[in-house]
Amino acid sequence: MLRHPRNAKTALEKNAAHRFAATQALVCYPTDTVYTFIPKNACSTLRLSLAAANGCVAGPEDWTWIHPNNRTFSATLRELLTARFTFVILRCPHARLASVFLDKIVSKTTEFWDLYRLENDGLDEFRTTFRRFVATIEKPKNLRANIHWRPQEEFLVYERYDAYFQMERFGDAVPQIEQQGGIALIDARPLTRHGTERFDLVSDLCYADTPLAELAEMKRQGKAPAHAALYDDRLAARVARIYAADLALYSGLFGTPDLLFPAAAGHERR
Repeated sequence: MLRHPRNAKTALEKNAAHRFAATQALVCYPTDTVYTFIPKNACSTLRLSLAAANGCVAGPEDWTWIHPNNRTFSATLRELLTARFTFVILRCPHARLASVFLDKIVSKTTEFWDLYRLENDGLDEFRTTFRRFVATIEKPKNLRANIHWRPQEEFLVYERYDAYFQMERFGDAVPQIEQQGGIALIDARPLTRHGTERFDLVSDLCYADTPLAELAEMKRQGKAPAHAALYDDRLAARVARIYAADLALYSGLFGTPDLLFPAAAGHERR
């Protein structure tokens, strides 16, 4: 069943929550599988693998095709309702936000400049820190302005998926995705270089208030803060409040052992 409320007075195509979630639901045509695409949750690997399964790319050498084609395989209503297998990958909200910051904001990709304009050119590399980034995206106009930090629960198009997988245990998910979903997975991490796998991760101090320029220099030297090192207790609690629904969803499905801050799951709504 579709997740978002059915309103007898509103046409489904005008239901903004449904339209957004449906756009993020991608179809593997040969197997009638629907995968919900959530950025920073192994999405490049899944999108590249899906493009190959659908016959649109030959292999890893065509990986850049996925970026201008995010919505190429978006599901129709019929495809949503007749899917044979449905799945989604979820991630610890604290880790996802840290990953977004280190990848998109520190490196000043398109997402940084989008936020820069939303803030009336109010971000700069010498004053912007992870703490200030959190305060910026917490604003109602900004939280849903970019899919990379938009709450994960808003991407869900079904009341219940056939399978929920953890980003933190993605290796365990591979056999089921390949067997039931019919999608041979191609690891896109060495191609996109969006993650922190290539860096020496450091936790020697709290980097919540380290400016972008210093973090960028660390990356140039082959180092990056571990995700947890971007937080202090106050900031972890703040992110728990912002992403309370995501924490509740994740911990309800998987428990708390793989959360960056397990205690946050019990206090996210306070």
